[in-house]
Amino acid sequence: MKRFFRAATLSLALLGSAIGSASAEGLIRISEQFGTLYIPFHILRDQNLIEKHAKELGIDVKVEWLKLSGGNAVNDALLSGSVDIASAGIGPFFTVWDRTKGAVKIVGAFGATPNYLLTNKPDIKSLKDFGPNDRIATPAAGVSVQARTLQIAAEKEFGPGNQGKLDSLQVTLPHPDATAALISGSTEITGHLSNSPFQEQALKNPKVHKVWSSYDVLGGAFTPTVAYTTVKWRDANPKTYEAFFRAFKEATEIAAKDHQLAADTYVKIEKSKLDPAFVKQIIDNPEVQFTLVPLKSEVFGEFLFRTGALKTQPGGWKSYTFPELHDQAGS
Repeated sequence: MKRFFRAATLSLALLGSAIGSASAEGLIRISEQFGTLYIPFHILRDQNLIEKHAKELGIDVKVEWLKLSGGNAVNDALLSGSVDIASAGIGPFFTVWDRTKGAVKIVGAFGATPNYLLTNKPDIKSLKDFGPNDRIATPAAGVSVQARTLQIAAEKEFGPGNQGKLDSLQVTLPHPDATAALISGSTEITGHLSNSPFQEQALKNPKVHKVWSSYDVLGGAFTPTVAYTTVKWRDANPKTYEAFFRAFKEATEIAAKDHQLAADTYVKIEKSKLDPAFVKQIIDNPEVQFTLVPLKSEVFGEFLFRTGALKTQPGGWKSYTFPELHDQAGS
């Protein structure tokens, strides 16, 4: 009987850890990664928008930031209760959504932006040209949004059942390190499924060229990265959550309207050596769209379920997002 109660207690503890721990109202811990797609976070951080909206709601909020790389690390931090708002690719989101049986949902997307598959080998024109000695860098091999995009592309290139054909070539590297490796040409890295501004930096090097864009693979504008949290934390911290959502929304609107401010803020918060004019050129790209609503997420969910990466089949995009987004058109 004692063993039974110990097992039951352990099971409840594990279940609790699987849906995150609720911090006290008025504290929010946020994870972020690398790239210009995080500009809304840079803006809300620089302008103290969370604190502003919290005061309007009658509370004071302490905001803490944690820089992580890769969906695995982000999900571990969320499930352990180390962060309250996680940010990662749509692939890692679906992984934790499936693992927790829907106890984690999307707060908002970071906007639509293409990911480029880059290479430093002139003879590589398609996935079929990568050989066994080549290595393709992604932020989290096999599970990141870039890794999953590569799998979708492999299935299209090599046929059904071959989505994992290039998995053995994947190497886990943060975007800054992967960019440096690709440009140097002195490592095993011959490909990098990148994001901005790293892909644009790499393409300045005449030895680097683009193989394809994620928009080519997915058939149009795609929001690769999302912010998400647990249902438990949202319910336990309604005012803190609302302050964050309002700030996220306002920052996204600011980024969409003022690209110069967005570029300047990125350089400031990231302490980047990039010219703000170069950053502005990146986000002036007509393919870049600042929006909170997920786009093409259903394509990802369907692929992951069909290929066995998810045990639960996602429904429409509203089934795995919080209701604040539901009055808009997503996919």
